[in-house]
Amino acid sequence: MSGGAMQQGGSGRGGWRQAAVAGAATVVAGSGAGTLSWAAYRHLLAQAAAARTVIGRSTDRPPEADGVYAPGARVPQRWRPGVQSDLHLMIFGDSTAAGMGCVVADEVPGVLIARGLADESGKRIRLSTKAIPGATSKGLEGQVDAMLVAHHDRPDAAVIFIGANDVTKKHAVAASAERLRTAVRRLRAEGTVVVVGTCPDLGVVTAIPQPLRAVVRTWGHRLARAQTSATLAAGGHPVALADLLAPEFLAAPERMFSADRFHPSAAGYELAAQQILPVLAAALGEWAGGPLPTLPTVSDVAEQRRLVSRLTASANRHVSRLRPRDALQ
Repeated sequence: MSGGAMQQGGSGRGGWRQAAVAGAATVVAGSGAGTLSWAAYRHLLAQAAAARTVIGRSTDRPPEADGVYAPGARVPQRWRPGVQSDLHLMIFGDSTAAGMGCVVADEVPGVLIARGLADESGKRIRLSTKAIPGATSKGLEGQVDAMLVAHHDRPDAAVIFIGANDVTKKHAVAASAERLRTAVRRLRAEGTVVVVGTCPDLGVVTAIPQPLRAVVRTWGHRLARAQTSATLAAGGHPVALADLLAPEFLAAPERMFSADRFHPSAAGYELAAQQILPVLAAALGEWAGGPLPTLPTVSDVAEQRRLVSRLTASANRHVSRLRPRDALQ
């Protein structure tokens, strides 16, 4: 899901392999046994191969959706110099930011956010998308550079979705968070309000087999926490997508995922946009929808699931030690 994710482009094969190799190293570090080390390594590589096979690789481009959105309008006006707009919104990040998995432009997250902001504010919103499928936090610098070079009018607001590709390519958490901080700081220096959707919960993607799914889930939550701190330090507004989206994706994966079983569906993107819009509108001084909820900064969902898993395992071990007559009493 999300955060653009384990992208299906040419770099996907290396990303899955790196995640598997690093995951095996984690397992090996706690095992202390050479045979188990090799078995863990081979098993996680097999898991990565299975994930690539199930998810596949798409060469499709997300629907193009840029333009000027007026309040109540479903179809944007094509932007060109001289076309009036009140607020300029830019979308940065990876395949989730770009809308990979969407069938039509109406489903693209940037469109949903731009329309919602237009309706909420009563203003004309210009949407520009700089996000690139497959991007990691390393690509944010180039996306911001492209904005600075190509646009004389700087964006009033920016939304960033980034992180999942950093996990699958096993980029260092601290370095990934620092690159995000730099991008947010540069945008803030231009007077741009910045909202960041932090790394999603990769544990909801059942197309990734276990135990690899548990490995990337853990790394994803570590990155999300670091991204939250980095975004706040740079003056941005983090939104913890792992917490806010995971319960819905776990409850109805057939509805929340697109056909590739990895990127969100129209319903999944709509849910994500619903989390971003109030934070963005409030930061711009355009929110009239009532008090904003206090959004989480770390994933309580993951922590609760981890606790339940430990308790279940403990109970199972206890039951297995009971004598037959004890179990019947």
